[in-house]
Amino acid sequence: MDERQEMKVKNPWHRPLVIFITVIIAVGIIVMVAVAVVQHKPLLQKYKYGIVLDAGSSHTSVYIYEWPAEKENNTGMVKQTHACNVKGKGISSYSGNPTQAGDSLKDCMDEAREKIPKHRHQETPVYLGATAGMRLLKMENDNASQKVLESVEQFLQTYPFSYQGARIISGQEEGAFGWITVNYLSDNFRKASGTLGALDLGGASTQITFVSKQEMESPENSIDFRLYGNDYHLYTHSFLCYGKDQALKLTLANEIQASRIKTDPIILEDPCFNPGYNVTKSIQSTFNSPCLGQNTFSLTSFIHNGIGDGNKCHAAVKKVFNRTHCSTSSCSFNGVFQPPVEGRFGAFSAFFFVMDFLNLTSYSLPEAKKQLANYCATPWQTIKQRHFQVKEKYLSEYCFSATYILSLLEDGYNFTSDNWKDIQFIKKIGDSDAGWTLGYMLNLTNMIPAEAPDTPLLPYDGYVTLMFFLSLLIFVLFLLAYVSIRRSSGQAQKAII
Repeated sequence: MDERQEMKVKNPWHRPLVIFITVIIAVGIIVMVAVAVVQHKPLLQKYKYGIVLDAGSSHTSVYIYEWPAEKENNTGMVKQTHACNVKGKGISSYSGNPTQAGDSLKDCMDEAREKIPKHRHQETPVYLGATAGMRLLKMENDNASQKVLESVEQFLQTYPFSYQGARIISGQEEGAFGWITVNYLSDNFRKASGTLGALDLGGASTQITFVSKQEMESPENSIDFRLYGNDYHLYTHSFLCYGKDQALKLTLANEIQASRIKTDPIILEDPCFNPGYNVTKSIQSTFNSPCLGQNTFSLTSFIHNGIGDGNKCHAAVKKVFNRTHCSTSSCSFNGVFQPPVEGRFGAFSAFFFVMDFLNLTSYSLPEAKKQLANYCATPWQTIKQRHFQVKEKYLSEYCFSATYILSLLEDGYNFTSDNWKDIQFIKKIGDSDAGWTLGYMLNLTNMIPAEAPDTPLLPYDGYVTLMFFLSLLIFVLFLLAYVSIRRSSGQAQKAII
């Protein structure tokens, strides 16, 4: 019994030194586990947000963009997270009642307030860019355009965002920012494969932008950007009055003026509308554009008859492009300098919507013309039955719009059957819409200060060093404990003997 008590007293695990070492080892292991858990905890990604309103000629769209607070090469990695189409027409249509221009944005701006985290509201910039519709209104009535912008400005300032202004952007800016968008979304700024040219078509204007190796003979057609550490020198031009809606007015006006029938109403046999189409329209509905000047017609209306002839339609459309003079080495139309198109192009906005509706996006130029001629020759009643869900006004214009697109690209911008394959008709790239707004936001993020990102508890080298020394300490303590226990056990055995 005495010997067992002596063995118990002499048990090496009960020695103070061993207990102390065991406690230190346990504490060390706990510290290592805790540091490892905190070090590898997923970091909360901080995001910034921006809102851009695209106030076009026919409608307004509101886009929400987000990007990491820490930036890459001074340019935020921007992506679209939400889009909202404002009900009704573009803000330029409210020239007679400007206060309604701002109110029309309410539903979409309310959505933006819900989509963006509340704690980010005050630092979220809001920009409104008005395009060709407002450019035309400014030409026609500068005072009215200012009142529309003031209405929009007052309304947007009622929201908890950081209002940055509402302005009419130039055609060159619209084209250049569209170019940034398609190349950013295609990740071309970080590739060695070159950039895409940009082709944009709206209701009132059209833009062409691309990098050209040729000398720019017209300074107003060049613009420079610096993105991701690289400099880009672009050719860009915007043709006001050559969007598809205004081009239709130009074409109809030419046909009405060429008509020798002076009875009221004029009977217009239009090759760009499907056979059987028959609508009486007012002369004012065609000539109510600053693109056409003052209406000198004494007649009040015309009967718009469709005959659906693709060749005659193309001939009528070509007349809106003036190719009679060029004072530089090469031109597009109306005497505007344009170097020969080169490289691949992304065609978006109305280019895509019209060509996609008619399933013409994948055809060669000759085949697209053939398919379009067949569509234009299809009776109007048949077209309506096939596409009963589409509003008749829009449906009736597809023959003209597609013919205009083919003519604009071939007769205007000088694309040929050989390089037609270099045009890609696009609506979205990834989750973002192709258009000028993302490029606008991307360019503006260069002026938004970056936030310091969340970082791990320790830098990687410090973390590895700490874990190494803690492991070494625990190993040494284990070794000391082992030696102490062995020594105590040996002494206890000698005492028993």
